[in-house]
Amino acid sequence: MKCYLKSNSILLFMAGFLFICTSGEALQGQDIRTERVSFRKGTSSATIEGSITGRETVDYLLNVRSGQNMNVSMTSGNSGVYFNIMEPGEEYVAIYNASIDGNQFEGTTAKSGDYRIRVYLMKGAQNGRADYRLEMIVSGSGQSATSGDAMVSGTDYNATGMIPCSMGNGQPTGNCKYGVIRQGNGSGMVTITKSDGRTRTIYFENGKATGYDESQADRASFRASKEYDLYIVHIGDERYEIPEAVINGG
Repeated sequence: MKCYLKSNSILLFMAGFLFICTSGEALQGQDIRTERVSFRKGTSSATIEGSITGRETVDYLLNVRSGQNMNVSMTSGNSGVYFNIMEPGEEYVAIYNASIDGNQFEGTTAKSGDYRIRVYLMKGAQNGRADYRLEMIVSGSGQSATSGDAMVSGTDYNATGMIPCSMGNGQPTGNCKYGVIRQGNGSGMVTITKSDGRTRTIYFENGKATGYDESQADRASFRASKEYDLYIVHIGDERYEIPEAVINGG
């Protein structure tokens, strides 16, 4: 296993290095519950009140763009509960270790994608339960993750346009406005505005439609397929046809 440390404190180098290596090995093979964090429309923060017991571990996935400001803080009556932060693509190597640097992180993101905020109990506290309050704040527009991918003036999107859509219940196929944030390698987010003004954000990872922002509406079943260069996405009775070029550019 490759280990390295990204820390703001040189004095904590040895402690941080040892923790990252051993904690990663301990978590391998252990079940980790994963939950996606989504901000409600018009907001830039989310607060989660949760609990863990024993060796339980929770990963909160927060999609952030490079160059944005991210603030993560946690409070708990149990002094043995902490969080680590991993950059997109990392599972065990942390850029922030709250057990060393305290339960509040503030910094500028270096990469675009899903950051993992991993909540866990230290070994000495695993015989009890921890209730916690986790707050995540993201501000700033950041930068495009795709080199040379321009932004649409006055928006946070790399492209905007119209796609075929249907709301079901016998309604004919029409067109819906969309805006896309591209993160490269077939990953990103497509936000679709329906005729009633509500929105759907559909997530793409490595060329696959993987889910949607369930905080934007009542939960509904999700399924997706691809026909040649067209993604067909169903969310409950809703249907969206998203060309591959929307997420990849070109």
